Amino acid sequence: MTTRTRPGTTRTTVVFALITGAALALTACSGGGPATAPAGASGAPGAAKGALPSEDVVSAVKKNEAAAKLLPADVRQRGSFTVASSVASPPSSTYLADGKTVVGVDADFSAAVAKALGLEVKREVVGFEAILPALGSGKYDVGTGNFGVTEERRRTIDFVTYINDGQGFASRADSPLKAVTDLTQLCGLKVAVNAGTTFEQSLEKNKGRCAEAGKKPYEVSVFSEAGTVWMALQQGRSDVTMSTINGLRYAVTQQKGVKFLNEYRRLDVGFAFKKGTPLAPAFQAAVNGLKADGTYDRILKKWGVTGSGIAKSQISPPELPSPEK
Repeated sequence: MTTRTRPGTTRTTVVFALITGAALALTACSGGGPATAPAGASGAPGAAKGALPSEDVVSAVKKNEAAAKLLPADVRQRGSFTVASSVASPPSSTYLADGKTVVGVDADFSAAVAKALGLEVKREVVGFEAILPALGSGKYDVGTGNFGVTEERRRTIDFVTYINDGQGFASRADSPLKAVTDLTQLCGLKVAVNAGTTFEQSLEKNKGRCAEAGKKPYEVSVFSEAGTVWMALQQGRSDVTMSTINGLRYAVTQQKGVKFLNEYRRLDVGFAFKKGTPLAPAFQAAVNGLKADGTYDRILKKWGVTGSGIAKSQISPPELPSPEK
């Protein structure tokens, strides 16, 4: 496999190694049903190495009649909504050992909202980069993939927020880096990110700051799969990776020789929809109903992300302030 790169980055050939691990001793999940995974998914990127939480936090959710009344008539008649899901890494999203069933924060919230609205989830696993364009074309109703709310995305996408995550950094354990509080600290280093993410956008947007500071630019290597990012870091082909705060915190507990550096910035994360969707009010009411009945907190506790709770769900709120100058 060859990494995707942007102008000025290094194109690196990657011998892709599947992320494998011990069989997951899980007997139950609440991810809203199985989804079709890419070929070879039993060891695919997104497959967790260790045991995942199996608590059922969704099946007891009752229909929220007030929220369901906000649904468009055609959706109520159809009785379902389609979700394009990006499966990257836990706790946001991962596969069970069967290589088909998707679980994680995103899956539980999708399933819980569906139950609250009296609908069925029809999920399809889709590459992260393809989801937002597919929503715009009307191919899917909803997209999940730890999508951070940014001003750029808000121009073409509507969001209904359900957690707060954001951007952070990790490196090999022997790295002299302690924390990255300014992107100029990355000057001269090789940074690995996933394609189509806010991490890639932030790094490309601020690349010129190294030259302004009289330093060698950092190099951004863009990978389509989460597993290849970590492989590049472990093998020394990159010095640091920028990814989700929750994902990084989890990943460093599952592999040796890497460390979480720090949170860089926080972003609200939401269900993504085509701009102008009539589904947003119903989804917002459903999420706020889950907060009221305790399901919301149970999902966060199950996946160890209680620090990502939000006070209330919002529809396309402004992007949270960035530390970038």
